[in-house]
Amino acid sequence: MHIGLIGLGKMGGNMRTRMRNAGLTVVGYSRDPEVSDVDSLEALVEALPAPKVVWVMIPAGEPTRTTIAQLKELLGEGDLVVDGGNSKYTDDPLNAASLAEKGIGFVDCGVSGGVWGLQNGYALMYGGSAEDTAKVMPAFQALKPADTTDGLVHCGTKPGAGHFAKMVHNGIEYAMMQAYAEGWELLDKVDIVENVPEIFASWRTGTVVRSWLLDLLVDQLRADEHLDALKGYAEDSGEGRWTVEAAIENAVPMPAISASLFARFVSRQEDDVAMKAIAAMRNGFGGHAVKKG
Repeated sequence: MHIGLIGLGKMGGNMRTRMRNAGLTVVGYSRDPEVSDVDSLEALVEALPAPKVVWVMIPAGEPTRTTIAQLKELLGEGDLVVDGGNSKYTDDPLNAASLAEKGIGFVDCGVSGGVWGLQNGYALMYGGSAEDTAKVMPAFQALKPADTTDGLVHCGTKPGAGHFAKMVHNGIEYAMMQAYAEGWELLDKVDIVENVPEIFASWRTGTVVRSWLLDLLVDQLRADEHLDALKGYAEDSGEGRWTVEAAIENAVPMPAISASLFARFVSRQEDDVAMKAIAAMRNGFGGHAVKKG
């Protein structure tokens, strides 16, 4: 399979490598000439055989919308655009309808795996028609975790199904990290317990709270037991907000996820101790920037 990949940042660059390791021919484009295979979108499209498949992996919002609009002018009937960024699901029907005016297909794909995806594979949640998703299936198979039937799911045929699923995934992630962080703050504060990093490490085997997030937190605590090097400040990527907004629109009670989102807002008003753990986990799985203490 030949595929164009726009965006070669923390995730996009590793995705290019993983697909190439699986035997796919990937033409990557980035504004950074040091990592780009071609010097323009036009050159990327020219390098692909028909039907052309182009995967967009850049920041959500206006950058993605603008890039898809440019691809509409460069691609033709039977070609396909995949939005693999963290776009809001409400953008997808608009992009799909616009591309359909020229007979160009559209697939939205939520991608989870962070900076570890190259090694471990990516969880992929995609939406789109059977015809369109079939065109990109070799790329999905190359990117998903090996030796498992999990990690790849068709969330629905309507545009936005994949990004909606990824949005809810990220909302749940907010709440899980908040619970770990609050537990760590309490254990770290009292003098009745010792060796807090190893307490967390012991939970990774046989307990109901084990997870990859817990693994990442243990790594951070072993390197800096009290997380003194970090400031208790954590951004939100937007998907936590969108999850709460969707919950309100659909009258779905979501107290834990809502509280975890608001806790991040608190972190921007003062040096919140528990937020050091949130910042540490975000840096661990996604390479997100942290503020040093």
